[in-house]
Amino acid sequence: QVRLVESGGGLVQPGGSLRLSCAASGIIFSINDMAWYRQAPGKQRELVAIIRSGGRTNYADSVKGRFTISRDNAKNTVYLQMNSLKPEDTAVYICNTVVRGYNFWGQGTQVTVSS
Repeated sequence: QVRLVESGGGLVQPGGSLRLSCAASGIIFSINDMAWYRQAPGKQRELVAIIRSGGRTNYADSVKGRFTISRDNAKNTVYLQMNSLKPEDTAVYICNTVVRGYNFWGQGTQVTVSS
């Protein structure tokens, strides 16, 4: 079965950095698009970044220039490097992929940006 396991979240001060990881299993990772979403309390889940199987990337306007999504097909892992973090980046960050039209989600990892 498809399994996505995130790690790397935590508490960081404004202006700091974190790198999130999402390890995937149960899929042919190299052919799947992989995405990071986030959900803050009381807000809708939003797409943060996506990396296509061929490596093309797209970002939400709010994170462009600060976040970088990447993938390591040999490790079946997708990363989200987050720099210049702001308090408004506080959310649960959730890994996602779509297989045969079905969305699969990880359990999420909490990122809190606060002084």
